[in-house]
Amino acid sequence: MEKINGGVCAPQGFKANGVHCGIRKNKTKRDLALIVSETRCAAACVYTQNLVKGSPILVTKKHVADGYAQAIVCNSGNANTCNADGEEIAEGMCGLVAQHTGIAAEDVVVASTGVIGRPLSLEPMAEHMEELAAGLGAYSTEAAQAIMTTDTVEKQIAYTFRLGGKLCTIGAIGKGVGMINPNMATMLVFVTTDAAISPAMLQKALSENVKDTFNMVSVDGDTSTNDMVCVLANGLAGNEPVTEAGKDYAAFRKALYAVMEYLCRCIAKDGEGATKLLECKVSGAKSKAVARTVAKSVIKSSLFKAAMFGADANWGRVLCAVGYAGADVDVTKVDVSFRSRAGELTVCQNGSGVPFSEEEAKRVLSEDEIAVLIALNSGKAKATAWGCDLTYEYVRINGDYRT
Repeated sequence: MEKINGGVCAPQGFKANGVHCGIRKNKTKRDLALIVSETRCAAACVYTQNLVKGSPILVTKKHVADGYAQAIVCNSGNANTCNADGEEIAEGMCGLVAQHTGIAAEDVVVASTGVIGRPLSLEPMAEHMEELAAGLGAYSTEAAQAIMTTDTVEKQIAYTFRLGGKLCTIGAIGKGVGMINPNMATMLVFVTTDAAISPAMLQKALSENVKDTFNMVSVDGDTSTNDMVCVLANGLAGNEPVTEAGKDYAAFRKALYAVMEYLCRCIAKDGEGATKLLECKVSGAKSKAVARTVAKSVIKSSLFKAAMFGADANWGRVLCAVGYAGADVDVTKVDVSFRSRAGELTVCQNGSGVPFSEEEAKRVLSEDEIAVLIALNSGKAKATAWGCDLTYEYVRINGDYRT
């Protein structure tokens, strides 16, 4: 695989755009994005597990029930959730795309992100949809910017890979910095690829990869109402369609995983108010389930996250989170280390503290990317979770989010 530029527009046959239509008050902020394929695509999605779901999710589920779609439209600034006319507005957004692109409204994936419970008017989108559609091109960055809320940077990636000797491309954009907690899908992510793959195998690859990527990210422990990951595959690369498990399916899943893992790190690092990317790597677990449970428990711990903000090697908070994770762990075998670009420091062995230099610990934990390494020493399974530190700025941002 090779990392390339282009985001969602890197694969053949995809165009995108993003404009300011007026949903957000700040006129310098784009708030309406559109991604289209020149041909109908196999489609796969995963959604939030929150019982309160945004209206766009309900509409999208209906639209992709047949396994196909051709466009994605998304607004930021308003979640279109808990609104009496929410589904009508979401369907209206799809209708506007159909009107200005010729794509069937039923082949449009719709998403919204922003404030919950605030009515969303179709009017500003209707006024700017013609501009949005007419300007479609290699504008992945503009689309990525248009789906941002409190994100500080746009998030996009693309890779090339081979299936059956054919060069294929996969690209993605994503957003998410708050209300991020492992419970699928934890953010908005839109993936495009020109690989040919059946809807069933596309869904299988996405659902399998989610377990070790987006379900392993936590910023603040809150699960959003509008989370969605959507993948569109238009087949223009010309490879023999992937219709069953095998070498080509494994290669496709690997490429999809690379895109998803990259965005996991981006989303965690850009967590609201964050100053540090945290990575919890668990090894030596009795099972994959145990490894995942322990990694998520540690990365979600507010006390651990606060300690990392202060560059405090308070390893007891790590062991505490391991202990209450509810996993099958022998705490008398657990080793804990911290690692960053500044070095690696062991702080706990066999469930007990070991002498270490506080000065060295401060140096290791003052970097902007920190890994906590947890060896359970009870098996061979492993897992990784991603998160960020907990800062004063997080409280400030969420203290006046609506204003």
